[in-house]
Amino acid sequence: MDSLHVLKACFLLVPATLLGCLLFSRWRWFARLPAAVALGCVLAFGLAAWAPDAMDYLVSFSIMATIYSILSLGLNAQWGYNGHLNFGIAGFFAMGAFTMALFVTSPPSGVMAAYAQQWFGLNAPFLVGVVAAGILAGLLGYLIAQPILHLRADFLAIATLGIAEIIRLIFQNERWLANGPQPLSGIPQPLSCVFDSDGCSWLPDGLNRALSIMQPGDYSYLYLVIVTISLAVVYMVLEAMVRSPWGRALRAVRDEEDSAAMNGKHVKSLRVQSFVLGTVVMGVAGALYAPYMVTIDYSHFKPLFATFLVWVMLMLGGSGNNKGAILGAFVIWAVWSGTGFVTDYLQTALQGVAPDVASRMSFLRWAFVGLLLAIIVLYRPQGILPEKKRVSRFLKDVPED
Repeated sequence: MDSLHVLKACFLLVPATLLGCLLFSRWRWFARLPAAVALGCVLAFGLAAWAPDAMDYLVSFSIMATIYSILSLGLNAQWGYNGHLNFGIAGFFAMGAFTMALFVTSPPSGVMAAYAQQWFGLNAPFLVGVVAAGILAGLLGYLIAQPILHLRADFLAIATLGIAEIIRLIFQNERWLANGPQPLSGIPQPLSCVFDSDGCSWLPDGLNRALSIMQPGDYSYLYLVIVTISLAVVYMVLEAMVRSPWGRALRAVRDEEDSAAMNGKHVKSLRVQSFVLGTVVMGVAGALYAPYMVTIDYSHFKPLFATFLVWVMLMLGGSGNNKGAILGAFVIWAVWSGTGFVTDYLQTALQGVAPDVASRMSFLRWAFVGLLLAIIVLYRPQGILPEKKRVSRFLKDVPED
């Protein structure tokens, strides 16, 4: 194993260790941390030693699966814990992504000003963009929640789907806002200087020399660390909130709204809070998506790609369970990626035999995901990891789920 793959494995050590912490979450901290580090070392350096050619693909796969995990957690905060049938995920995802792009880019100047337009460009740091994306997505969610949260079930789903399409079409048609139908490009990536030829000026010279063997194309290893840490923060915050009295009140409103109201719970306020919390998380996911793609436009946020897939992820993983939301995101993204290889192979194989059929092979992916959704609903409606019924850590002599 050469020094380049050793460095790549060092970057993979962070997400692999966090995965170990999640897997051993029932253990005491003094046993959990060493076990997680040991598992992380085995996974990271084992992958570098035995499958070095697959590392780049697995990293890019993990980045997208992690971003979708955050989207799934946002939906879980709404549907899993309060029963909001939100089909407008794509709208809040787009709001977060375009907000990030507008905050961290500079206004186009010179020749580019004739081809690219945007409302403003603050050239702000990455963390400022993430916070702004979450706040503005939450503010949008709050404004939307006021007139529509009195709706129930399918009516709420239709309303949120329509609102998401309105948001997407605004970004598509209003060129002054975010370059309209043309891509909004040049979104800077955080800490990208690490892999530049000169390195980062604030890093020690020895570390810059050590990292100099990595190319700018290896930036995805660093970005995987960033999105994984972001996922861990979102997960821990949501877990703490769900296990609090506030989180149990959300479940009470979801399960029996009238009884919760008779027990003094402010039902409307709790419903709005849950909806806004989910939109904030979705905005953060959009903020992480934009720098990874570097260039975004309205076509990235169509309902099938940014809403339907997230619902399948949450239903497969387990509604009402944050671990299930993450697991479902990785499983469905693996299915989606795998079927892409299958459809590409079939399209090539059928091109000379049945070109009409070959041109429709891309729809086979959606058919497979739809079939998987039907199987979930029929045979495992509670998901792989069902909702935990006991969530309080203060119950004596009762094991926590």
